[in-house]
Amino acid sequence: MTTPLDPVVAEIIPRLPLRDPNTMTPQSARDALRALAASRAAIPPPPVESVADRHVRGATGPLAARVYRVSSGKSPTVVFFHGGGWVAGDLETHDRQARLLAIETGAVVVSVDYRRPPETRFPGAFEDGFAATRDIVEHIQEFGGDISRVGVAGDSAGGNLAATVAIACRDAGIGLAAQLLVYPVTDVAGNYADRQANARFPSREENAEGYFLSRSVMQWFAGHYLADVRHGEDWRVSPLRAQSLARLAPAVVCTAWFDPLRDEGKAYAEALAAADVVTKYHPGASLIHGYFGLGDASETARYEAQRARADFRAMLERGL
Repeated sequence: MTTPLDPVVAEIIPRLPLRDPNTMTPQSARDALRALAASRAAIPPPPVESVADRHVRGATGPLAARVYRVSSGKSPTVVFFHGGGWVAGDLETHDRQARLLAIETGAVVVSVDYRRPPETRFPGAFEDGFAATRDIVEHIQEFGGDISRVGVAGDSAGGNLAATVAIACRDAGIGLAAQLLVYPVTDVAGNYADRQANARFPSREENAEGYFLSRSVMQWFAGHYLADVRHGEDWRVSPLRAQSLARLAPAVVCTAWFDPLRDEGKAYAEALAAADVVTKYHPGASLIHGYFGLGDASETARYEAQRARADFRAMLERGL
């Protein structure tokens, strides 16, 4: 039996956006996440040594990116992909998460603003994530300067991109030291609408409604990202369906107990471990999807996120 929902988080849930797929549009989802980020303006962002906007190479052209540094010395480099269901989210909505990642790992964090659906459908976001990672690795001296300590990280849809980019890097012979997958999407087969596919992951029913992210909203996100439901079988959006997970970078996988994505995230952690990938799993007891962004309000959320980032830091420091 898990611990009950964190009471602080329970009070926050009614104020969180992206809860009604019947009225949500891509632009309203983007505006809502931007407004949520703006509502924290009175709280000073975690301080880093420097923040610089630049561009990295995407699959079809330049992508906006933001580089966070906590020192000028040689350090790990982390390519970070924001969440938001592939559709929403951007450099601004995940600014605080990127800052905390830099502060708590000592890495240069490069937050990448990949192309989003419905303007660019699958596999556009994946292709941008892989192209950006390859570009950063090829120009590592402009970032952390240590080719043996490069990692990928992301939350939710960003965790999905980090996981699939890690597979693509392995297949391309690009060495990664670690991957941080925060409540990642790992199996989109059936677009969260197929009863048989959903039955594989009981959390999709247990947490279908009432805990911020709902199964119906995930169905909405997947429907916007995938132009064809059959694309959900592709490992580039469903890494749990990859032919092999062997020889992937060590992984930190985080889930939240009160999250419809909990069981597919846990299944991915178990599949990585079964493939002899060094894996640290954080179950996120008493927490909801999105808790990495709730650390200012919830001590439980802050502590769980800090533990995960500490594990990620250890993997990065170990290097290849």
